[in-house]
Formats: sequence, C-alpha cells, structure tokens
Amino acid sequence: MSKPIVAIIGKPNVGKSTFFNYLVGSRISIVEDTPGVTRDRIYAETNWRGRNFTLIDTGGIEPDSEDIILSQMREQANLAIAMADVIIFLTDVRQGVTAADKEIALMLKKSKKPIVLVCNKADNYEKDKQGIYEFYNLGIGEPYAISATNALGIGDVLDAIYEHFPEKTENEEDEDIIKVAVIGKPNVGKSSLINKILGEKRTIVSNIAGTTRDAIDTYFENEEGKYILIDTAGIRKKNKVNERIEKFSVMRSLLAVERADVCLMLIDANDGVTDQDAKIAGEAHEAGKGIIIVVNKWDEYEKTTGTLEKYKKEIYAKLSYLSYAPIIFISAKTGQRVDKLFPMINHVAEQNAMRISTSVLNQVINEAIAIVQPPTDKGKRLKIFYGTQASTKPPTFVIFVNSKDLFHFSYERYLINQFRKEFGLEGTPIRIIVREKLDKEN
Repeated sequence: MSKPIVAIIGKPNVGKSTFFNYLVGSRISIVEDTPGVTRDRIYAETNWRGRNFTLIDTGGIEPDSEDIILSQMREQANLAIAMADVIIFLTDVRQGVTAADKEIALMLKKSKKPIVLVCNKADNYEKDKQGIYEFYNLGIGEPYAISATNALGIGDVLDAIYEHFPEKTENEEDEDIIKVAVIGKPNVGKSSLINKILGEKRTIVSNIAGTTRDAIDTYFENEEGKYILIDTAGIRKKNKVNERIEKFSVMRSLLAVERADVCLMLIDANDGVTDQDAKIAGEAHEAGKGIIIVVNKWDEYEKTTGTLEKYKKEIYAKLSYLSYAPIIFISAKTGQRVDKLFPMINHVAEQNAMRISTSVLNQVINEAIAIVQPPTDKGKRLKIFYGTQASTKPPTFVIFVNSKDLFHFSYERYLINQFRKEFGLEGTPIRIIVREKLDKEN
C-alpha cells in the first residue's frame, strides 16, 4: 500500500497550482495567470501531522469544452480522481458558485470519495470568508475559506484532509523505490514510453510538439521492483524557448534529472544523435546520474545485417563521454523490448550507488600504477599515496597525490578505466577528486 493520495480538482485559474506549491514547499507547478497552464497531473510528496502523502495537482476541468487539450485535461483530472483517497475541490470565493462548479461537484459526488471543499482567494480574509456560505448549496459539506497566496486558513484544510486518510500500513514508507527520469528532446516518444509501461493514457499524448510541459511523477510497481517514473517536458533549444511557461518547463526538466536515480535518455532512431541530444545527455552526465541510452522508434528504422552494432558505434562516437552507458533499442509504440528496460534500470541504479572498500580500492590503484607508471614532468614524478571513496550516486573517489599539477587528465581517464574493468560501474559516471598530501606524510 502506497502513501495516501490527495488530488486537487477544480476549474481553471482558481489557484490550484499556488495552493499545491505552498503545501509541498517548493515551486513545482507552473504558476501563471493563464487558464489551463497546468495540463497534466503533477505529483509531489508532502507531510502533515507526521503523515506523508502524495499530492496531485491537475489541469482545470472545463466540463463542456470540445477543445482537444481541454478535453484531455478533463480526462487527466478524472484519472486523478480515480487514484485519489481524498479530493480537494478548489473553488474561487470571489467568483462565487459557477455553473462549472456545480457540474464538477456533481461529478465528484459520483466518485464516492471523501471531498474537502476549499474556497480560495479569500485574500482579505475576514471580509472574503463571508462569501463561503453560498458554497453550501453544492451539497458536499462544509466549505473552508483560504488564501493560498497569503497562506491563510490552510491548516484547517490539512486537518480535514488528514481525518479522511486511510489507516497507515506497515509498508507505506519504502526506501527501495528507484526514481527514473525519462529525458530527451520534444516528440521523441517520452510520454508514449511511459504510457506503454503503465498501460494507461496517463500523460497527454498528441502530435503537438511540447505537449508535456511539466515533469510528471508516477508510482509504478512490477515484478522487477518499485519505481517512480518522471516524465519530463522535452528540453528545447534555447533560441526556441520564448514563452515564460516554456522556460519554467526547461528548468523543471533539469530539476527532474536532479531528482532521478537513473535517466533514460531517449533518442529518435530516425534522427540519430543530434546536438540537442548531446546537450540533454550532458546534463544527466554532469549531474552524476545513472544513464541508459534508449533508442526509440527502432521498428521504423530500415535495417540490414550489422545495423545494430553500427548504430551503437555511431552513438558512442557522438556521445564519447557516455561510453559507460548501456544502449537498448525499443519501440514505445509496439512495446518491443520495453520489458527489458527494468532489469537494466535496476542494474544501473545499483552501479550508481556502489560502495567499494578502501582496501580493495587501493589494491586496484596499486595494480594500475604497476601496469602504467604515473607521468613525470621536468624530472618530477606523480606519486599516488592512496585513495578512498567519498560518496555514491555517482561513485566519487578522493585520490591523494604529491602534486595535483602532475595528475594529468589522461592518467585520470586511465584510472577510471581500470576502476570500470575491476568493479563494473556500468551506466554511471565516476568522479575523481585529487588532493595533495606532502611526501613526508607518507
């Protein structure tokens, strides 16, 4: 049993994202004074009275809209309602009860889920909260006046939500979950891959480039393990990022990489590795994340004998700094080899979190020194005294030497290759920090 799930539902522009951001304590949802800005469900973990729960921010419901995006937003909100243990129905106290509010209230009552009715934008709190009484006419219980912008009245709402939580289970908190970010340029198939994995239309999929504007977290469990899948907005080239909303999305995609344990770097088989792919993959590499290169749309690519190996070589030639990353060829549309992703994700996550004992590490360093002597400069030779692992995710090693200037990049690369040869460390960057230690201390 996972943590309780709370969905925030309401028509567009009633302040759902502002309320959501306040509760989770960070600016995760895009906040823009434009109806319909939050188009997919946004997930975050938060806590009240010692109880962790998952909060979902949804796109606003437009009950009668025929617009393709708005109708899909309505579908996403319905999915959030189906998943939720408790629903927050957010309204605008200044607008009063609208026809849309009445239709949404009717839909929520049919769900049979606990509903907490919240009247937002009571910014002049004492005056505006007098306007809540007409909301009793919705027939879904006591309305709570709040100001999400000014953080007024929110504690009472959280108390009301808490009362509706299901009883806590023993395995509610789970540290074995692997966070997986699906990254890549727009229209490479990120949402399609996640939909294929989940077997449901969870993120809006359309042929409008850039449809997924937010990073979406989805809990997923199968026989291989437990995962949080993070579907990111496609990172566009900087000269194409004009709107403020698009800038938020690029920022959020990079933050999604930061939160992940493993990044699935999607590449379009028909396009090959583009400069944009190299930039995105570089962000994951620099962030020290486990990386799997996933070539999507492989079913569409014309193949002859040796095509796969030739394609791999081309990828590594263009992404030479990712020579440690495994490559898998899939089709998100047909599901080809999608099931092979999870053993790879588990393996790369383990490699990224690997810890090596100091004695074993120094044994490998000494053997490496015996095979290839450290470099010299003007008669002075580099001495490596010892090394130790400082941290994981990625594996980071501190090497103590007599002179940092003598520790050339080429020898660092040689040592990293020896570490990979002995320990594996597939799919993860390796970092080396060089520290000077005086000869006499040896």
